[in-house]
Amino acid sequence: MLDVSVEEVNSLQREFDWVLDNDVKAVIGQLRAAVQECAAKFPVPVGMVNNDRPLAVERFAMSGAATTPTDQIKVVVTIAGDSICQADINLKLARPHGKDAYHNTNIREDVPWKLQQIQDSANHLQIASDALESLDEDHVFTSAEEVNNLLGEVMGSLLRSRTSLVVPKKRTLEDLVSSKNVKALVPALPREVAVSFYLQSWKLVFAVYHMVTDKGVSRFDRYQSECIVPWINDVLLLLTVALQAGQQLKDKLDILSQYKQEININQRKKQNC
Repeated sequence: MLDVSVEEVNSLQREFDWVLDNDVKAVIGQLRAAVQECAAKFPVPVGMVNNDRPLAVERFAMSGAATTPTDQIKVVVTIAGDSICQADINLKLARPHGKDAYHNTNIREDVPWKLQQIQDSANHLQIASDALESLDEDHVFTSAEEVNNLLGEVMGSLLRSRTSLVVPKKRTLEDLVSSKNVKALVPALPREVAVSFYLQSWKLVFAVYHMVTDKGVSRFDRYQSECIVPWINDVLLLLTVALQAGQQLKDKLDILSQYKQEININQRKKQNC
């Protein structure tokens, strides 16, 4: 049981008030700055950010992953905003008992391949920005609960923004074959070949699933090529730092609140003795 003096109680209250008046304001400022810097790095508008900027266009030559021979997949992509507007795709797929299968296809500018993860991430970032900007500059927080409610909303949105870029949604092979993005490929690939572009952390990944039959048993061979997308790496770093700053503030408030609660309980017990 805690045995504290009146001065210790007052000291704790002063520290608690200091955190509410100063630390909270500083962290909210950090979060606002991080969100704005993140938004500026996106290739699509995030709220009012990037609205007047020309659509960002980047070209990448993708390389095979460690498990994929370099001559099996050759892909050069051009990304405009959140879509692959052009791509040259050359595949050499092994067959168990026959010659390799060669497939060449392209993505045309008039039928782009949508990278939905980018827009999803931008949408979650905008929600976090709206929550932060809803506060007046001179807003005074009066309780840890009020701060935690705001941090929970902001950090939840930032985490979802980060997850959208880091973790692609799981899709079945049937989903891939029937995806509207497949219509972007000209000429179309045969039914035994399914492909997908997706983001995973700071990389753009191109995956190929090739159905083969060996001795009467069907299976899918998987091949992959990838490239680093620099702006995503920058955004993930900013989001990670912002989440850490928010969590540190939450931890500090939780410790002070818990200690304050224990003191109040102890004082009530002493009064009842």
